[in-house]
Amino acid sequence: MVKKPSPLAERLRPQTLEDVVGQHHLIGPNKPLTRMLEKKQLYSMIFWGPPGSGKTSLAHILAQSCHLPFVSLSAIFSGVADLRKIFEGAQKTFNMGQSTLLFVDEIHRFNKSQQDSFLPYVEKGVITLVGATTENPSFELNGALLSRCQVFTLHRLSEEDLEEIIRRAEKYLNHSLPLTEEAKELLIDMADGDGRTLLNLVEVISEENPKNPFDSQKISEIVSKRAPLYDKAQEGHYNLISALHKSLRGSDPDAALYWFARMLEGGEDPLYIGRRLIRFASEDIGLADPQALIQALAGVEAFERLGSPEGELALVQSLMYLATAPKSNALYRAFPKALKEARSSGSLMPPKHILNAPTKLMRTEGYGEGYIYDHDTLEGFSGQNYFPEEISRKIFYQPVERGFEREVQKRLIYWKKLRDAFQKR
Repeated sequence: MVKKPSPLAERLRPQTLEDVVGQHHLIGPNKPLTRMLEKKQLYSMIFWGPPGSGKTSLAHILAQSCHLPFVSLSAIFSGVADLRKIFEGAQKTFNMGQSTLLFVDEIHRFNKSQQDSFLPYVEKGVITLVGATTENPSFELNGALLSRCQVFTLHRLSEEDLEEIIRRAEKYLNHSLPLTEEAKELLIDMADGDGRTLLNLVEVISEENPKNPFDSQKISEIVSKRAPLYDKAQEGHYNLISALHKSLRGSDPDAALYWFARMLEGGEDPLYIGRRLIRFASEDIGLADPQALIQALAGVEAFERLGSPEGELALVQSLMYLATAPKSNALYRAFPKALKEARSSGSLMPPKHILNAPTKLMRTEGYGEGYIYDHDTLEGFSGQNYFPEEISRKIFYQPVERGFEREVQKRLIYWKKLRDAFQKR
């Protein structure tokens, strides 16, 4: 019997930090993970990031680079007995002078008591815990466990990162993918920042031998044919949630409803879809329709109270609202700009006129001096500067001419006019 080769994503799994695509804020000269490996000194940590961003690969690399025994388990398929067995083995290894790197995928799926069971082993150094989660650790992990771990946020892969993954795959396969440029762009779009999903799609396409390169329509057909193989614990899961998200973004309620039904038929947890709807409401609609987030949250809450199948209709209501709402990614674009500026500007102080001055010394130092109470002005807007004095005023948020953001834009234009007049005084 011929052994089936491992998936392409596994064969191309990076072996060193230099092989990792993306995550430049963690990897590179003077970056946290690089410094950690240079010192050969690991700490327990949590990798928080979207699917396919490299959490599992980084755990493997950390263990290999520091020559630690590596144990991996998934919180979805493991229980107390599995943990007890691992802890006993790790204790024996520790008694011989070595810590065990324990990688726990989807660590947020463990309940409170299961998470608490890690504490004594982490504290004593018996295990170096590396947990991976797609959910916010602040909400999903116990405070006691979280306080003993460093949290590293992994970002979804950029288009440039995904293009690099395709180049590496083509080099490994020793041939170019049979794709038009438009089809390649669609393939990257379908991956939705997920490197593993992209490689799974690349593997399917690489097995084809067409006379002419595939166009976008053919790529869509191939993905659609594979979708019935959907397994909520495997890669089809990510293909379909991507299709659902893109259908919502494209304001196609019927396509969105189709992919929603497909996922439910495949056995997907409706609350997983609900969480994606909440994300979509802020990421792709934002203030173009402030009700979108409320509708998404209400749908999830209704499902939690009613359960299945009655509660699924509440999710459908949210789904249809989001699909037909005006779209804007202005918030999604504004936040990274603000983060970049915050990181580059360092720890600059706010201007003194907007600082409170509860003590005489602070008043002597000029704290609060010159502050104008906006409500005391005729327009309810003072036009003062609220940025640090060392940097010029920045524009991060730029609303679109759609939905409620059209009204927001009018206000911003009006306030800019007042601000400019104030600056001229």
